[in-house]
Amino acid sequence: MRKIIVILGLLSISYHSSAQWEMIWNDEFNNSILDNSKWINDVGGNGWGNNEAQFYTAGSANLTMNNGFATITAKAQQLGSNQYTSAKIISKNLFDVKYGKIEGRMKCPMGKGLWPAFWMLGSNIDTVSWPQCGEIDIMEHINNEPKIHGTAHWNNVGHQYLGGIINTDPTLFHTYSIVWDANSIKWYMDDQLYYILNISNNTNGTEEFHKKFYLILNLAVGGNWPGYPDASTVFPAEFVIDYIRVYKPAVAATDELLASSIELIPNPADQTIQLISNFSNESFSNGQLWSMEGRFVQSIDFIASLIDIQHLEKGTYFISFEVNGKQVVKQFLKQ
Repeated sequence: MRKIIVILGLLSISYHSSAQWEMIWNDEFNNSILDNSKWINDVGGNGWGNNEAQFYTAGSANLTMNNGFATITAKAQQLGSNQYTSAKIISKNLFDVKYGKIEGRMKCPMGKGLWPAFWMLGSNIDTVSWPQCGEIDIMEHINNEPKIHGTAHWNNVGHQYLGGIINTDPTLFHTYSIVWDANSIKWYMDDQLYYILNISNNTNGTEEFHKKFYLILNLAVGGNWPGYPDASTVFPAEFVIDYIRVYKPAVAATDELLASSIELIPNPADQTIQLISNFSNESFSNGQLWSMEGRFVQSIDFIASLIDIQHLEKGTYFISFEVNGKQVVKQFLKQ
Protein backbone atom coordinates (compact mmCIF):
# COMPACT_ATOMS: atom_id res chain seq x y z
CA MET A 1 0.00 0.00 0.00
CA ARG A 2 2.85 2.42 0.68
CA LYS A 3 3.84 2.53 -2.99
CA ILE A 4 0.28 3.34 -4.05
CA ILE A 5 0.09 6.19 -1.56
CA VAL A 6 3.40 7.60 -2.83
CA ILE A 7 2.24 7.47 -6.44
CA LEU A 8 -1.12 9.10 -5.71
CA GLY A 9 0.62 11.81 -3.74
CA LEU A 10 2.91 12.54 -6.66
CA LEU A 11 -0.07 12.61 -9.00
CA SER A 12 -1.58 15.41 -6.98
CA ILE A 13 1.50 17.43 -7.87
CA SER A 14 1.55 16.46 -11.54
CA TYR A 15 -2.15 17.03 -12.24
CA HIS A 16 -2.86 19.99 -9.99
CA SER A 17 -5.03 22.42 -11.97
CA SER A 18 -3.69 25.71 -10.61
CA ALA A 19 -0.62 25.96 -12.83
CA GLN A 20 0.62 29.52 -13.18
CA TRP A 21 -1.04 31.33 -16.07
CA GLU A 22 -1.21 35.01 -16.96
CA MET A 23 -4.50 36.24 -18.43
CA ILE A 24 -3.98 38.27 -21.61
CA TRP A 25 -7.59 38.70 -22.85
CA ASN A 26 -11.05 38.11 -21.47
CA ASP A 27 -14.70 39.03 -21.64
CA GLU A 28 -16.83 38.61 -18.52
CA PHE A 29 -19.89 39.96 -20.39
CA ASN A 30 -20.59 42.55 -17.71
CA ASN A 31 -21.68 45.21 -20.22
CA SER A 32 -25.28 45.64 -21.31
CA ILE A 33 -24.29 45.39 -24.98
CA LEU A 34 -21.67 43.49 -26.96
CA ASP A 35 -18.16 44.91 -26.51
CA ASN A 36 -17.21 45.79 -30.09
CA SER A 37 -13.58 46.23 -29.13
CA LYS A 38 -13.52 42.43 -28.61
CA TRP A 39 -16.24 40.96 -30.83
CA ILE A 40 -18.15 41.63 -34.01
CA ASN A 41 -21.39 40.02 -35.20
CA ASP A 42 -20.98 37.60 -38.10
CA VAL A 43 -24.22 38.24 -39.97
CA GLY A 44 -25.90 36.19 -42.68
CA GLY A 45 -27.91 33.13 -43.64
CA ASN A 46 -26.06 31.39 -46.44
CA GLY A 47 -25.82 27.94 -44.83
CA TRP A 48 -22.27 28.58 -43.56
CA GLY A 49 -20.82 25.63 -45.49
CA ASN A 50 -22.92 23.10 -43.52
CA ASN A 51 -26.42 23.67 -44.94
CA GLU A 52 -27.44 25.32 -41.66
CA ALA A 53 -30.94 26.73 -41.43
CA GLN A 54 -30.46 29.89 -39.33
CA PHE A 55 -29.88 33.53 -40.19
CA TYR A 56 -27.36 35.18 -37.83
CA THR A 57 -28.52 38.67 -36.85
CA ALA A 58 -26.83 41.69 -35.29
CA GLY A 59 -28.06 43.71 -32.32
CA SER A 60 -30.08 42.40 -29.39
CA ALA A 61 -32.68 40.35 -31.23
CA ASN A 62 -30.72 37.11 -30.73
CA LEU A 63 -27.90 38.19 -28.39
CA THR A 64 -28.43 39.74 -24.96
CA MET A 65 -26.19 40.67 -22.00
CA ASN A 66 -27.64 40.45 -18.51
CA ASN A 67 -26.16 39.94 -15.04
CA GLY A 68 -22.73 38.98 -16.36
CA PHE A 69 -23.97 36.46 -18.93
CA ALA A 70 -24.14 36.56 -22.71
CA THR A 71 -27.12 34.65 -24.10
CA ILE A 72 -27.38 33.60 -27.73
CA THR A 73 -31.01 32.78 -28.48
CA ALA A 74 -32.16 30.70 -31.43
CA LYS A 75 -35.75 31.37 -32.51
CA ALA A 76 -38.18 29.66 -34.86
CA GLN A 77 -38.55 32.86 -36.83
CA GLN A 78 -38.61 33.32 -40.60
CA LEU A 79 -36.05 35.78 -41.97
CA GLY A 80 -35.69 35.82 -45.74
CA SER A 81 -35.35 32.21 -46.86
CA ASN A 82 -34.21 31.07 -43.40
CA GLN A 83 -36.67 29.44 -41.00
CA TYR A 84 -34.70 30.34 -37.87
CA THR A 85 -32.67 33.21 -36.41
CA SER A 86 -29.70 33.11 -34.06
CA ALA A 87 -26.39 34.93 -33.40
CA LYS A 88 -22.69 34.40 -33.95
CA ILE A 89 -19.86 36.56 -32.58
CA ILE A 90 -16.21 36.45 -33.61
CA SER A 91 -12.98 38.18 -32.53
CA LYS A 92 -11.63 38.27 -36.09
CA ASN A 93 -9.33 41.28 -36.74
CA LEU A 94 -9.75 42.31 -33.08
CA PHE A 95 -7.99 39.53 -31.18
CA ASP A 96 -6.17 36.37 -32.14
CA VAL A 97 -3.76 34.07 -30.35
CA LYS A 98 -1.07 31.49 -30.97
CA TYR A 99 -0.64 28.99 -28.10
CA GLY A 100 -1.89 29.35 -24.53
CA LYS A 101 -4.90 28.33 -22.48
CA ILE A 102 -8.29 29.29 -23.92
CA GLU A 103 -11.34 28.64 -21.78
CA GLY A 104 -15.01 29.46 -21.46
CA ARG A 105 -17.75 28.71 -18.95
CA MET A 106 -21.11 28.01 -20.55
CA LYS A 107 -24.22 25.85 -20.73
CA CYS A 108 -25.96 24.48 -23.78
CA PRO A 109 -29.54 23.96 -24.91
CA MET A 110 -30.82 20.49 -25.77
CA GLY A 111 -32.97 19.73 -28.78
CA LYS A 112 -32.96 18.10 -32.17
CA GLY A 113 -31.09 20.28 -34.67
CA LEU A 114 -29.40 22.56 -32.11
CA TRP A 115 -25.63 23.06 -32.43
CA PRO A 116 -23.93 25.43 -29.94
CA ALA A 117 -20.16 25.85 -30.28
CA PHE A 118 -17.10 27.58 -28.82
CA TRP A 119 -14.36 27.35 -31.44
CA MET A 120 -11.49 28.97 -33.33
CA LEU A 121 -10.41 29.49 -36.94
CA GLY A 122 -7.01 30.35 -38.35
CA SER A 123 -6.65 34.09 -38.83
CA ASN A 124 -5.38 33.55 -42.37
CA ILE A 125 -8.66 32.01 -43.54
CA ASP A 126 -9.35 34.79 -46.06
CA THR A 127 -6.00 34.07 -47.71
CA VAL A 128 -5.79 30.26 -47.65
CA SER A 129 -9.48 29.26 -47.08
CA TRP A 130 -10.73 26.29 -45.02
CA PRO A 131 -9.46 23.71 -44.01
CA GLN A 132 -5.99 25.05 -44.85
CA CYS A 133 -6.42 27.70 -42.14
CA GLY A 134 -7.12 25.08 -39.45
CA GLU A 135 -10.01 24.87 -37.01
CA ILE A 136 -10.01 24.13 -33.26
CA ASP A 137 -13.40 23.23 -31.78
CA ILE A 138 -13.05 23.73 -28.04
CA MET A 139 -16.65 22.73 -27.37
CA GLU A 140 -19.43 21.51 -29.64
CA HIS A 141 -22.74 19.94 -28.70
CA ILE A 142 -25.47 18.59 -30.96
CA ASN A 143 -29.09 17.55 -30.49
CA ASN A 144 -29.88 15.78 -27.19
CA GLU A 145 -26.55 14.03 -26.75
CA PRO A 146 -25.23 13.70 -23.15
CA LYS A 147 -21.71 14.50 -24.33
CA ILE A 148 -19.40 17.19 -25.64
CA HIS A 149 -17.09 17.06 -28.66
CA GLY A 150 -13.60 18.59 -28.91
CA THR A 151 -12.08 18.43 -32.40
CA ALA A 152 -9.32 19.77 -34.63
CA HIS A 153 -9.66 20.15 -38.42
CA TRP A 154 -6.82 20.76 -40.87
CA ASN A 155 -5.59 20.08 -44.38
CA ASN A 156 -3.18 17.27 -45.24
CA VAL A 157 -3.83 16.30 -48.85
CA GLY A 158 -7.49 16.90 -48.06
CA HIS A 159 -9.60 17.57 -44.99
CA GLN A 160 -8.43 15.78 -41.84
CA TYR A 161 -9.94 15.81 -38.36
CA LEU A 162 -9.34 14.19 -34.99
CA GLY A 163 -10.93 14.74 -31.61
CA GLY A 164 -12.37 13.37 -28.43
CA ILE A 165 -15.69 13.09 -26.59
CA ILE A 166 -16.51 13.49 -22.91
CA ASN A 167 -19.81 12.53 -21.28
CA THR A 168 -21.63 15.18 -19.28
CA ASP A 169 -24.89 17.08 -18.79
CA PRO A 170 -24.43 19.97 -21.25
CA THR A 171 -27.40 21.87 -19.78
CA LEU A 172 -25.33 22.61 -16.66
CA PHE A 173 -22.52 25.15 -16.55
CA HIS A 174 -19.11 23.64 -17.32
CA THR A 175 -15.71 25.13 -18.10
CA TYR A 176 -14.40 24.03 -21.48
CA SER A 177 -10.79 24.70 -22.41
CA ILE A 178 -7.78 23.82 -24.47
CA VAL A 179 -4.12 24.06 -23.51
CA TRP A 180 -2.21 24.61 -26.74
CA ASP A 181 1.53 24.74 -27.28
CA ALA A 182 4.15 23.83 -29.88
CA ASN A 183 3.79 20.13 -29.09
CA SER A 184 0.10 19.43 -28.55
CA ILE A 185 -3.47 20.63 -28.16
CA LYS A 186 -5.16 19.25 -25.03
CA TRP A 187 -8.91 19.39 -24.44
CA TYR A 188 -10.41 19.71 -20.95
CA MET A 189 -13.82 19.89 -19.33
CA ASP A 190 -13.79 21.25 -15.77
CA ASP A 191 -10.00 20.69 -15.72
CA GLN A 192 -10.42 17.02 -16.71
CA LEU A 193 -8.20 16.15 -19.66
CA TYR A 194 -10.02 14.02 -22.24
CA TYR A 195 -8.09 14.32 -25.52
CA ILE A 196 -4.58 15.18 -26.75
CA LEU A 197 -3.57 15.93 -30.35
CA ASN A 198 0.13 15.69 -31.15
CA ILE A 199 1.20 18.61 -33.38
CA SER A 200 4.95 18.51 -32.63
CA ASN A 201 7.14 19.01 -35.71
CA ASN A 202 3.99 19.44 -37.85
CA THR A 203 3.09 15.77 -37.34
CA ASN A 204 0.58 14.57 -39.96
CA GLY A 205 0.64 17.93 -41.72
CA THR A 206 -0.52 19.97 -38.70
CA GLU A 207 1.45 23.12 -39.52
CA GLU A 208 -1.83 25.08 -39.38
CA PHE A 209 -1.75 24.86 -35.58
CA HIS A 210 1.45 26.88 -35.27
CA LYS A 211 -0.23 30.10 -36.41
CA LYS A 212 -2.72 32.55 -34.91
CA PHE A 213 -6.42 31.79 -34.46
CA TYR A 214 -9.45 33.95 -33.59
CA LEU A 215 -12.41 33.07 -31.33
CA ILE A 216 -16.01 32.20 -32.23
CA LEU A 217 -19.25 31.66 -30.28
CA ASN A 218 -22.46 30.67 -32.04
CA LEU A 219 -25.66 28.66 -31.86
CA ALA A 220 -26.41 27.03 -35.20
CA VAL A 221 -29.76 25.47 -36.09
CA GLY A 222 -29.73 22.47 -38.38
CA GLY A 223 -26.94 21.42 -40.72
CA ASN A 224 -25.23 18.35 -42.10
CA TRP A 225 -24.03 17.08 -38.75
CA PRO A 226 -26.95 17.51 -36.30
CA GLY A 227 -29.73 17.32 -38.83
CA TYR A 228 -32.73 19.62 -38.50
CA PRO A 229 -35.26 20.52 -35.78
CA ASP A 230 -38.45 18.53 -35.49
CA ALA A 231 -41.65 18.87 -33.49
CA SER A 232 -39.78 17.97 -30.28
CA THR A 233 -37.36 20.91 -30.52
CA VAL A 234 -38.19 23.70 -28.08
CA PHE A 235 -37.77 27.32 -29.21
CA PRO A 236 -36.52 29.77 -28.18
CA ALA A 237 -33.32 27.89 -27.30
CA GLU A 238 -30.59 29.58 -25.26
CA PHE A 239 -26.81 29.15 -25.29
CA VAL A 240 -25.54 30.95 -22.16
CA ILE A 241 -21.91 32.04 -21.77
CA ASP A 242 -20.51 33.21 -18.44
CA TYR A 243 -17.03 34.23 -19.60
CA ILE A 244 -14.24 33.67 -22.13
CA ARG A 245 -10.61 33.92 -20.94
CA VAL A 246 -7.26 33.53 -22.67
CA TYR A 247 -3.97 32.95 -20.86
CA LYS A 248 -0.30 32.56 -21.61
CA PRO A 249 2.18 30.73 -19.36
CA ALA A 250 3.65 32.88 -16.62
CA VAL A 251 7.09 34.28 -17.44
CA ALA A 252 8.70 32.30 -14.63
CA ALA A 253 8.08 28.59 -15.12
CA THR A 254 7.24 27.27 -11.67
CA ASP A 255 7.82 23.64 -10.70
CA GLU A 256 4.10 23.02 -11.08
CA LEU A 257 3.95 24.58 -14.55
CA LEU A 258 7.00 22.61 -15.62
CA ALA A 259 5.30 19.38 -14.54
CA SER A 260 2.05 20.28 -16.28
CA SER A 261 3.94 21.04 -19.50
CA ILE A 262 5.21 17.46 -19.82
CA GLU A 263 3.02 14.93 -21.62
CA LEU A 264 3.22 11.32 -22.71
CA ILE A 265 2.46 11.01 -26.43
CA PRO A 266 0.62 9.08 -27.75
CA ASN A 267 -1.72 8.28 -24.90
CA PRO A 268 -3.29 5.67 -25.08
CA ALA A 269 -0.46 3.75 -26.77
CA ASP A 270 0.32 0.18 -27.73
CA GLN A 271 3.97 0.04 -28.84
CA THR A 272 6.04 3.06 -27.83
CA ILE A 273 5.53 6.24 -25.83
CA GLN A 274 7.52 9.47 -25.59
CA LEU A 275 7.91 12.27 -23.05
CA ILE A 276 7.21 15.66 -24.64
CA SER A 277 7.99 18.98 -22.91
CA ASN A 278 7.54 22.65 -23.82
CA PHE A 279 10.84 23.58 -22.23
CA SER A 280 14.26 23.05 -23.77
CA ASN A 281 16.34 22.81 -20.58
CA GLU A 282 14.71 19.76 -19.07
CA SER A 283 16.82 16.87 -17.79
CA PHE A 284 14.95 13.60 -17.26
CA SER A 285 16.46 11.07 -14.87
CA ASN A 286 15.63 8.23 -12.46
CA GLY A 287 12.79 6.93 -14.62
CA GLN A 288 10.63 4.12 -13.24
CA LEU A 289 7.55 2.35 -14.57
CA TRP A 290 4.80 1.35 -12.10
CA SER A 291 1.56 -0.58 -12.42
CA MET A 292 -1.76 0.93 -11.31
CA GLU A 293 -1.55 -1.21 -8.17
CA GLY A 294 1.78 0.35 -7.15
CA ARG A 295 3.97 -2.52 -8.40
CA PHE A 296 7.41 -1.56 -9.73
CA VAL A 297 7.74 -2.88 -13.28
CA GLN A 298 11.07 -1.64 -14.61
CA SER A 299 13.57 1.20 -14.80
CA ILE A 300 13.48 3.56 -17.80
CA ASP A 301 16.45 4.73 -19.83
CA PHE A 302 15.80 8.27 -21.08
CA ILE A 303 18.76 8.15 -23.45
CA ALA A 304 16.44 6.53 -25.98
CA SER A 305 13.81 8.96 -27.28
CA LEU A 306 11.06 6.31 -27.29
CA ILE A 307 9.99 4.07 -24.41
CA ASP A 308 9.14 0.52 -25.53
CA ILE A 309 5.86 -0.70 -23.97
CA GLN A 310 5.00 -3.56 -26.33
CA HIS A 311 5.68 -6.15 -23.62
CA LEU A 312 3.20 -4.66 -21.14
CA GLU A 313 -0.25 -6.09 -20.55
CA LYS A 314 -3.22 -3.85 -21.31
CA GLY A 315 -4.08 -1.44 -18.50
CA THR A 316 -3.14 1.79 -16.73
CA TYR A 317 0.48 2.55 -15.79
CA PHE A 318 2.51 5.38 -14.26
CA ILE A 319 5.95 6.67 -15.21
CA SER A 320 7.79 8.45 -12.39
CA PHE A 321 10.92 10.48 -13.09
CA GLU A 322 12.90 13.50 -12.03
CA VAL A 323 13.06 16.61 -14.17
CA ASN A 324 15.46 19.37 -13.17
CA GLY A 325 15.61 17.80 -9.72
CA LYS A 326 11.81 17.65 -9.21
CA GLN A 327 9.83 14.43 -9.13
CA VAL A 328 6.90 14.05 -11.53
CA VAL A 329 4.49 11.22 -12.30
CA LYS A 330 2.53 10.78 -15.52
CA GLN A 331 -0.21 8.26 -16.31
CA PHE A 332 -0.80 6.39 -19.56
CA LEU A 333 -3.05 3.66 -20.90
CA LYS A 334 -1.52 0.61 -22.61
CA GLN A 335 -3.90 -0.63 -25.30
